[in-house]
Amino acid sequence: MTDFAEYVAQRHERLRRTAYLLTRDWATAEDLVQTALARAWLAWRRIDGNPDPYVYRIIANTHASWWRRRWRGEIPTEVLPDRAVAGDFTDGVGERDVLWTAIGTLSGRQRAVVVLHYFEGMTLAQVAEVLRCSIGAVKSQLGRALARLRVDQGVRTMTEAKR
Repeated sequence: MTDFAEYVAQRHERLRRTAYLLTRDWATAEDLVQTALARAWLAWRRIDGNPDPYVYRIIANTHASWWRRRWRGEIPTEVLPDRAVAGDFTDGVGERDVLWTAIGTLSGRQRAVVVLHYFEGMTLAQVAEVLRCSIGAVKSQLGRALARLRVDQGVRTMTEAKR
C-alpha cells in the first residue's frame, strides 16, 4: 500500500481544499476527505491508472449524500462587527463571503460542477468523468448554476459596485 500512502501525502491538501469548497467548513471537509480516502483505500488495488477521478467521485458523491441528509434550518449567528477600514488585510473578504454564500445556495450537484470546473481547473469532460454523467449534463448543471449566480442579489450588487 505504499502507492496509497504516497498518493495521500501528495494529494491530501488539494483534496481537502476541494472538499472545503464543497462544504464551506474545514472540519466537515476534513471528515469528507477522510471518508473518501478510507473508501479509496478499500478499492485501491482495483483502481487502474490515475486515481484522481475515482477519489474526486467519492468526494462528490459522499458530499451529495451528506448534503441531502443535512438539516438546513436556521443557524443563529452573533451580530456582525462594523466594516473594516479600507486598505487593511480584510479587503476582498466581503466579496468572497458574498460569492460563497451565493454558491452555497446552489444544489449539491451544481456546486460540485462549479467547484471542480472553476476551482480545480478540470475540463468539462473531466468533471463528467468524476461525476459519472454526460458532458451535456455537466454543461446543463453549470449553465443553471451560473444563471442562479447571475440573478443572486448579493452577487449582482457586488458586480455593479465594481463597475
